[in-house]
Amino acid sequence: MRISHFHFQTLKEDPADAEVVSHRLMLRAAMIRRLGAGIYNYMPLGLRVIRKVERIIREEMDRSGAIELLMPLVQPAELWMETGRWEKMGPELLRVKDRHGRDFAIQPTSEEVITDIARQELKSWRQLPKNFYHIQTKFRDERRPRFGVMRGREFTMKDAYSFDRDVAGAEKSYDNMFDCYCRIFDRLGLRYRSVAADTGAIGGSRSHEFQVIADTGEDAIVHCPQSDYAANMELAEAVALLSDRKPAAQPMTLTPTPGKSTCADVAALLGLPIQQTVKSIVLATDARDEKGAVAATRIWLLLLRGDHDLNEVKAGKLEGLDQGFRFATVQEIESHFGCKPGYLGPVAPVRPITVIADRTVARMSDFITGANQWDHHLCGVNWGRDLPEPDQVADIRNVVEGDPSPDGKGSLSIQRGIEVGHVFYLGTKYSEAMKASYLDENGKPALMEMGCYGIGVTRILGAAIEQGHDAKGIIWPAAIAPFEVVICPVGAAKSDLVKAEAEAIYQELIAAGIDVALDDRDERPGAMFADWELIGVPVRVTIGERSLKEGKLELLKRAGMAASTCERKDMLDAVRALL
Repeated sequence: MRISHFHFQTLKEDPADAEVVSHRLMLRAAMIRRLGAGIYNYMPLGLRVIRKVERIIREEMDRSGAIELLMPLVQPAELWMETGRWEKMGPELLRVKDRHGRDFAIQPTSEEVITDIARQELKSWRQLPKNFYHIQTKFRDERRPRFGVMRGREFTMKDAYSFDRDVAGAEKSYDNMFDCYCRIFDRLGLRYRSVAADTGAIGGSRSHEFQVIADTGEDAIVHCPQSDYAANMELAEAVALLSDRKPAAQPMTLTPTPGKSTCADVAALLGLPIQQTVKSIVLATDARDEKGAVAATRIWLLLLRGDHDLNEVKAGKLEGLDQGFRFATVQEIESHFGCKPGYLGPVAPVRPITVIADRTVARMSDFITGANQWDHHLCGVNWGRDLPEPDQVADIRNVVEGDPSPDGKGSLSIQRGIEVGHVFYLGTKYSEAMKASYLDENGKPALMEMGCYGIGVTRILGAAIEQGHDAKGIIWPAAIAPFEVVICPVGAAKSDLVKAEAEAIYQELIAAGIDVALDDRDERPGAMFADWELIGVPVRVTIGERSLKEGKLELLKRAGMAASTCERKDMLDAVRALL
């Protein structure tokens, strides 16, 4: 590519509305331009990166046996109503009407449409397994789009869907896609980790996220360096930190704690470790009548050690909370505990409640908890003696750095990551709702077992930059950089030798199959170098008249800004080595 025939306009200053590194650098490096909230134009440089990402994805998906098709962006509401997601998806699903008043969805994902295709096209066991995929625009009406392409409203995603005869076949398809994703992210040149994950709104029973490692990542990745255990924070199992419950050694005493409502403040006031305190979290669930009105409300008290945090995803899977919960109102708290929030505890509530204790709390003794009395706590509280055993003991907390690994092989570490891929085993969640069945070997109808597999194509750009950048700009992996090599001729307008050699090297790199840009603009060297360091092209070949007369070229590897020289005759091998 001759840059005089290309287009980009870099920015020297940081955009005022850019919140994260990737957003700032993509705007400055002319990768994107904002059109509206969470909606971006992908400029020529950014589109080159997208196309390279898509090519790698397509090659590996095709290699896995998946078949590409293309599903529409606009989808009839009737399909979403069949699965119940028309109502369940909430405001993130953008709903529109056509001129006839018919409802449509602007797709955030395509489970319904692909299941409709399968129930029409796949009739016999002989046609299974099948895996269809497409790369298509998606739209999710985020409440607060931010972070550039990391959390935009419009984005490009590769989504794939497998259909199998039985669970064993679906497991094979899942494993095949898992391996395919590993190959994709290996080829993209990103440092990533695959972690067990919650299935969330998509549903299903088996799930893994692919997380690009980055200090600025939104997600916490939990792993054990001594084993293969890895999960996201939502799913990571928190084991009990006490081997057993010790006998009571203290009497329960009412202790004044004026103005100290948090566990940390109470522990500091009493000169005791926060690990001896227990925090109370009050939830509510509503039972509704046939008309949808609240018929009854149940209050739940969740107990965690004072230094631990509630994991709402884990809590939402417990029986009784799995149909949806909310945090109790102040009025509900006062009516059940006789006290405002801040001094609540499980001892002698005013009205019946359901108590769920975290695994560690269930083994604690002589602990400190709220007294259900303003400005007071209870010390020396013990299960069995001072309050009944909890109604349920469950893992309801987030793990913390240093917790024992659930597999018993070491301690847990936590690092930050950006989710760029997700694989789900769906089972018959959608095929049952939409009656997607096939005829088995005996001619009897059976539901198809499904899996779904997504990669955030445009999100990969942001994740790659969050992982690879420095003070000068972006550091792309060679596989997805807008160009692999840029040739920077210094003083070409004044030197026929430099101009001719730049053209010769340009043609030589093209012939070798290297994606190369020739910067034939009449720019000062400093400005030219600054542009390409900002854009992040992996290798720069600098051609100057003085070095050419010595038979040498200057090379720069963008990662680490490592400069070197090579003989002109060795240029191709030297460039390949740097790539």
